Amino acid sequence: MDRRSLHLSPSVRFHLDDRLWEENDPPEIPKKIRRELARALTLSELRDFAGLLTPRAENTERLSRWINQVRAADLPHLHAFTRGLHRDHHAVNAALTLPYSNGLTEGVNTKTKRIARQIHGRAGFTLLRHRILLG
Repeated sequence: MDRRSLHLSPSVRFHLDDRLWEENDPPEIPKKIRRELARALTLSELRDFAGLLTPRAENTERLSRWINQVRAADLPHLHAFTRGLHRDHHAVNAALTLPYSNGLTEGVNTKTKRIARQIHGRAGFTLLRHRILLG
């Protein structure tokens, strides 16, 4: 990964000069800078994952490459996420490759719950039913 593509503060860029990236035994990097670098790497990995969210046939291979890339990086907070993706890989692959979505159903559920919260304690099921059907 090109360090210029990472969004780092000027103090971090100052410490991460070319020698630091090229030497085998780099000098100690302050904890604040290591945290910011890890956050930037995480954002980069998440941007790569966001590219998978548009359903395409080739997303199965891209997801496998992304999981291997994250596992190779020192990002333990994303390792748990990749374990979950791997554990449920059939469902994840279907979601990333097929054009179908349950978004419409979830929208109806959200709308129904919102209406139920608005009229809670005011009326019974009959009014709730009418509000949902007319809304």
